Amino acid sequence: MDANDAATLINNADAALYRAKAEGRGRIRFYEKAMDERIHKHRRLQQDLRLALPRGELKLCYQPQAQMDGTIIGFEALARWNHPKLGAIQPTEFIPLAEESGQIIEIGEWILRQACREAASWARPLEISVNVSPIQFRHGDLAALIHEILIETGLKASRLEIEITEGVLIENHARALNVLRRIKALGVRVAMDDFGTG
Repeated sequence: MDANDAATLINNADAALYRAKAEGRGRIRFYEKAMDERIHKHRRLQQDLRLALPRGELKLCYQPQAQMDGTIIGFEALARWNHPKLGAIQPTEFIPLAEESGQIIEIGEWILRQACREAASWARPLEISVNVSPIQFRHGDLAALIHEILIETGLKASRLEIEITEGVLIENHARALNVLRRIKALGVRVAMDDFGTG
C-alpha cells in the first residue's frame, strides 16, 4: 500500500509523475519510496540554489579555447557551485535546477556580467565565450542586457561570443532570429553549442 490517506496518496502519485516526466514522454512510473528521497533532495538543492548567488557560492572557471596549432585564442566561462555542505555540485545537476525554477535568468545574467568584467581586465585581448540558456532568450531583452553589460564592463563586443543551443531556435523561431540579429548587430559573435544533441 502506497498511502494511508488521500494527501499522502496524492504526494506519492505526484512523485511518480515527476519521475515519469523526467524520463521522457510516454513513460509510466509507479511510486517507490526512493522517489521521496530524490524529490526531497531535489527541492533542498533548489532552495539552496536560491541562496548560492547572494552567499557567493557560485564562481566562474575558464576553459581555454585554442586553434589547431595550440595557440590560445580565448576562454569559455563555466559556472561552478561550491555548496557549503555538499561541496562541488556539477553544472549538469544545478543548471537544470536553475532552468526549472527560473533562477537561470538571474544566474545567467551574473555569469555574463562576471565573465565580461573579468575578460575586460585581462592583459591580452582574448575572446570570452558564454553559454546562454534558451530560457534567457524567452524572458526579458537579452540583446539589451548584453549591450548594457558591454558598456558597463568596457569589454569590446568583438571579444564576446554567445553560445546557444538549437533549443533556442525551436520554440519561437521568429523571436529567436530577431534577438540573434540584434546581438550580431552589437558586434557580438554567436556560436551553436551541442548541435544535434537535442
